[in-house]
Amino acid sequence: MTQPYGAIGYMPMPSSFPHRALFLAGRPRHQCFDDFWRKHPPMDLIHRAKIFSPFDALAGFDERIAEKEVLYTGKASLSDYEKEKLNQTVNDVHMLTFNSRMSRENRVFVEITYFVPCTDRNHDAYGYGGRYESISGMVLRVGIEHILLRTNEGEKTIPFADIRNIERK
Repeated sequence: MTQPYGAIGYMPMPSSFPHRALFLAGRPRHQCFDDFWRKHPPMDLIHRAKIFSPFDALAGFDERIAEKEVLYTGKASLSDYEKEKLNQTVNDVHMLTFNSRMSRENRVFVEITYFVPCTDRNHDAYGYGGRYESISGMVLRVGIEHILLRTNEGEKTIPFADIRNIERK
């Protein structure tokens, strides 16, 4: 169905329409190789297709879905033997790094496996679950309740309650 000449969409064009002359002139047609064509050549089909390619309308949606696929576990309790072994390793590291001078001289490198609780409020494991991660670095200080490591990313404080294993390198 063709529209009447003086109509915009389905309603008649008001006489006070500010762009009436431009609308009635119609779509511009350019001759090949005129000034406009030289400044604005037609787009090739490959680049034109990129304009209409799908885009991420819901920014961050894919990342949120991927977060749901992370498997969380409960925090494991250590046996008496594992606790004793962990205490012995922490004491050995503490004796080598009891002050900053000793820490710099001895340069004790360790790999620590520790529990990281789930921080995603929308995940089912929030509040009770988490996962175990490993981190390597140089021990700077062994405190009363934590170990301070220097890693490639910076300094990391790990509480003793979350540590599952410590291995010296």
